[in-house]
Amino acid sequence: MIDPKLLRGDLSDLQQQLTTRGYALDIEFWQAIESERKLLQVKTEELQSRRNAGAKQVGTLKKSGEDASELLAQMQSVSGEIKTAEDELRTLQERITQAALQIPNIPAPDVPVGASEDDNVEVRRWGTPRAFDFEIQDHTYIGETLGMLDFEAATRITGSRFSVLTGQLAQMHRALIQFMLNTHTIKYGYTETYVPYIVNSESLMGTGQLPKFKDDLFKLTNHTNNDDTDFYLIPTAEVPMTNLVRGERLDIKELPLKFTAHTPCFRSEAGSHGRDTRGLIRQHQFEKVEMVNITTSDQSDELLEAMTGQAEDILQQLNLPYRTVRLCTGDMGFSAQKTYDIEVWLPSQETYREISSCSNCGDFQARRMGTRVKDGKQTSLAHTLNGSGLAVGRTLLAVMENHQNADGTITIPEVLRLFMGGAEVISA
Repeated sequence: MIDPKLLRGDLSDLQQQLTTRGYALDIEFWQAIESERKLLQVKTEELQSRRNAGAKQVGTLKKSGEDASELLAQMQSVSGEIKTAEDELRTLQERITQAALQIPNIPAPDVPVGASEDDNVEVRRWGTPRAFDFEIQDHTYIGETLGMLDFEAATRITGSRFSVLTGQLAQMHRALIQFMLNTHTIKYGYTETYVPYIVNSESLMGTGQLPKFKDDLFKLTNHTNNDDTDFYLIPTAEVPMTNLVRGERLDIKELPLKFTAHTPCFRSEAGSHGRDTRGLIRQHQFEKVEMVNITTSDQSDELLEAMTGQAEDILQQLNLPYRTVRLCTGDMGFSAQKTYDIEVWLPSQETYREISSCSNCGDFQARRMGTRVKDGKQTSLAHTLNGSGLAVGRTLLAVMENHQNADGTITIPEVLRLFMGGAEVISA
């Protein structure tokens, strides 16, 4: 959530910044509701002042032995007015909060202004796409021909946009997870976590998925909880890992906190009908190894660069060509103030496709979660960052396509062979 103070002053600059994100700030609404809030605030404070003055007067009257019954009756009436005013103010503040929760983060000054992915700015490339001397096949054809990728079985079991992996492909999927986790924990010092795959609405509110993106979530309706708690399947491990510090006061000496986890992710992909319906690119259930950093305002930009490099390192070790782009204002995620996307080369499509997104959310999520940093007697909001390190299914398909052979086999990247019993090739 953006700083509420920004919604109480001159809104023209804020409106312009949010317009670049495709969000139309209703200035008239915010001016009207702020005016109403001020009136109620003043009214409440005046009534409280009357009550306090009356209480002192009652005490004086009683000390002098005079009758204070009439004044007590008046104060009782004032107390009723105060309760009414406080209830109205509380209700209004809730309206303000709910409206503010719909507003995206403000882009950092160096984020390029643009409307869509076409306006993203390429930062760097690594690796040269392989020149094939045989007909390139896509990962779906390769996997099905090997007999190790089955979409029909998944459709029978569940429905569309699910998959079944078997044999060496399932083994490579697991190997990728192990390799990624080892890289982040051993090489880069992340703390591995095992987190719930089901979260409550407060957790999703904290990281920004709710209330705006509820249609993208899988909500659980058949649970036995008796307290009316809403539960959801996680769309990413960012949610439970970032919420590890929800409501906490963190000692600055302990920062940065660096968490990583492997989890399944569940997304309804609302609004994506017709896009990437073939293959593993856009599934309702997929795996990710996620990175989360919790830090201070003066460290977060540096950590974003580091985290992006850590995700890139995975691709380099797998010998997968990629490019890194800085997202424009119109293409960034709701909670991000700055984002790098890493896009891996897919030979069958002759283009780069997203495989990781690394974002600095600034204090946006920390304000929603109530997470602060203690530095002596001073406290300030924490900064949160998250990034894919990497999306496992998309990494698998990138390995399948980039390391395919003319005979339909797949050469296993050297860094994965340790996790696959020393095998060098996947074959039928």
